[in-house]
Amino acid sequence: MDTNTKLVISMTFTSFFTFQLLFHFISYWFSAHVSSGFNSLSSGKKIEWNSRVVSTCHSLVVGIFGLYIFLFDEATIADPLWGDPSLVKVNIAIASGYLISDLLILILYWKVIGDKYFVIHHCAALYAYFFILRDGVLAYVGNFRLLAELSSPFVNQRWFFEALEYPKFSKANVINGILMTVVFFIVRIAPIPPFYSYIYSVFGTEAYVRLGLLRQSAWICTCVVLDVMNVMWMIKISRGCIKVVSLIRQEKAKSSLQNGKLD
Repeated sequence: MDTNTKLVISMTFTSFFTFQLLFHFISYWFSAHVSSGFNSLSSGKKIEWNSRVVSTCHSLVVGIFGLYIFLFDEATIADPLWGDPSLVKVNIAIASGYLISDLLILILYWKVIGDKYFVIHHCAALYAYFFILRDGVLAYVGNFRLLAELSSPFVNQRWFFEALEYPKFSKANVINGILMTVVFFIVRIAPIPPFYSYIYSVFGTEAYVRLGLLRQSAWICTCVVLDVMNVMWMIKISRGCIKVVSLIRQEKAKSSLQNGKLD
C-alpha cells in the first residue's frame, strides 16, 4: 500500500470518526441547549434533528471547500479527467467519511429515519468517490458534484421549521422555502445540461478512453442515478413552493377584498 493510499484511508476514517463524534456530541448536549423547542420533540424526531444538524455541518464544509476548488484549483480546471487531485481528494475523503457515518446512523435507527433513497444516494456516491480516491481520476468532476451539497442546509432548515411547528406562512419559513427551491435548482438541476454536454464532448477522446470501461461506467451511471433522484426531489420541492406562494397570493387577495380594495 503506497503512501498516497494510506493518506486517503486515514483522511476518510478521520472524517468518519469526526462526524460520529459530532453526532453524539449534538445528541447529548448541543441541540438541547441551543434550541428551546428541541426538548419537546419525540425521541424519533430528536434523532433525525441531530442527524440533520450533522448533515448541515458536512454540507457547509464540503460545499464551501468544493466551491473554492471549483473556482481556483488550476490543476483540475485545466484537466478535469486527469488533473492533480490533491485538494479534491481531501474534500472527497471528508464527504466519504460523512456518507459512511450517515449510513451507519441510518442502519442503527432505521425504524426512525431509514430511507431507501438516501441509502441509494449514499452508496452511488461512495462507489464513484472510490475511484477518485484510489486512482486520482475525475477529480474535477467529483468535486463539481459535491457542489450540490450547498442546497442541503436549506432542505434541513425546512425540516427544522416543520419539526418545531412553525406556521407554513411564517416569514422565516417562506423565505427559506424560496431560497431552498432556488439554490436546489442552481446547484443540482441547472448543471445537468452542461454536465452531460461535457461528457458528450470528451466521449471517445484519448483522455476518456484511458479511463477504462469500469471507471467510465462508474462515472456516467452514478451521475445518472443521482440526477434522476435530484429531478424527483426538484419536482417535489417545486410543487410545495408553488403551492405555498399560490396560497399566500390567495390570502392577500382575500385580505384586499375584505378591506374594500382591489389591487
